[in-house]
Amino acid sequence: MIEAKAVNHLGIAVRSIADHKQFYVDVLGAEYEAEEVVEEQKVKVGFFKVGDVRLELLEPTSEDSPISAFLEKRGEGLHHVAYTVSGLEDRLAALKAGGVRLIDETPRNGAHHTKIAFLHPKASCGVLTELCEPKGD
Repeated sequence: MIEAKAVNHLGIAVRSIADHKQFYVDVLGAEYEAEEVVEEQKVKVGFFKVGDVRLELLEPTSEDSPISAFLEKRGEGLHHVAYTVSGLEDRLAALKAGGVRLIDETPRNGAHHTKIAFLHPKASCGVLTELCEPKGD
């Protein structure tokens, strides 16, 4: 069991954060927070807040980025749903032992100083699922 504490964010793949920023701010009324490059993931992330929900626009920083592959195959749109968890390493071990298909068997570094891991979409009704453990949890 994941024992999710909350939806952490929705990840949206885009070719350019700058091209979409005005829509999220001016049309949706989202609060623009910042941008961060996550070298390990080969992605630039634009953070927007809508109420208690964070949206992350994901822009590839190289042609071999997983986001580049996603955009090539599916185009811009919803990439993943992320959930906040505690004890990420233990969660992954339990999920693996339970036969849940994982993309990541060990956590890796994510944006906002989090540890992250992905479940395979085939394990979660076709939705790429990210587990996030905030620093200090």
